[in-house]
Amino acid sequence: MAKKTSTARISALKFLLQAADYDRVPVFVCVGDDAFLRHEVRLALGKSLVADQDDGLGLETMDGRVAELRDVRDILCERSLFGGERRVLVVEEADAFVKRYREQLEDYVAQPVAESVLVLEVKTWPGNTRLAKAVAKTGVTISCQVPQSGRELTEFTGHLKDWLVRQAQHVHEVKLERGAVDVLLELLPTEPGILCQEIGRLALLTETRATIDGGLVRDHVGGWRTRKTWDMIDAAAEGRARDAIDQLDRLLAAGEEPQALLPQMASTLRRFAAAVRIYAEAEAAGKKISLRTALEHSGLPPFKMKAAEGQLRQIGRERAAQLHRWLLAADLQLKGYNSTKERSRRVLETLIVQLSQQMGPNKTGHRA
Repeated sequence: MAKKTSTARISALKFLLQAADYDRVPVFVCVGDDAFLRHEVRLALGKSLVADQDDGLGLETMDGRVAELRDVRDILCERSLFGGERRVLVVEEADAFVKRYREQLEDYVAQPVAESVLVLEVKTWPGNTRLAKAVAKTGVTISCQVPQSGRELTEFTGHLKDWLVRQAQHVHEVKLERGAVDVLLELLPTEPGILCQEIGRLALLTETRATIDGGLVRDHVGGWRTRKTWDMIDAAAEGRARDAIDQLDRLLAAGEEPQALLPQMASTLRRFAAAVRIYAEAEAAGKKISLRTALEHSGLPPFKMKAAEGQLRQIGRERAAQLHRWLLAADLQLKGYNSTKERSRRVLETLIVQLSQQMGPNKTGHRA
């Protein structure tokens, strides 16, 4: 049985690298406002604590703004009819919940329910309170924010490098060289969500199970081009065809290749298609899920979630269901008779127009 590391507070990235060491901890507090880190911590908790949930989505959740302590305790005390199932409950936006039930939570932390795990997600967590000190004895506090300076930032950056290398291997099945990570950190801010998404984009530019090295990073990652590429993708997904095509013109004039732009567009659009499929499958099974939940299950980074909901609604259900076919057709055309730069440009323009607001709602008149 793994044992808990003795520490009052650890960074989210250190926890992600060592999540298996905390499989018997009864209470976690996730503090900080970095949505990407909170999302990754929650996935890691699901994978390590909930049986038969490889996707990490088996955790139960409650809204801390309206949650009652008795309901939280009821869930933590419930047991499966067949036994052996751990109860893991995440109380989201739990600041108000903690404020209302601070004394009762102190008692719970001192004597937590056996084979149950309580996770509190809060924005602030002063370490000098009795509750924080109680959690330090029996639980773990995970800092979900990026340090700004000093020794904490240095340690965070070291863990970030290790985690990005592991993510590249386990998620994208490519090798990320340590030197390439250093180049990434020179070109981009120290934001785990942005860096993780950039590695996913670079993985699409490599051969199967190939390597991301410093040269690939320098060739395809740049401040101005990176920002303009994502601006183009956002404009296309939001249906602003003219703005997206203007951005495309600037990128091509700056020397960007159409064959390099399509994989970046596809990385977002494929997730939209997956979200619609997940939504439809849940609907067919008689389950009601939100569009945001479907997007989360598709693997979209949390920091893109708010904009993505509006973008997917604009694209609509029918068009989103065709995205895989459109992307495949565009990929084949770019590799075939449309491989010249001018013809390749028309392929991307066609894809942008297909996403445009001028196309209107789908034939049923419904949005996703």
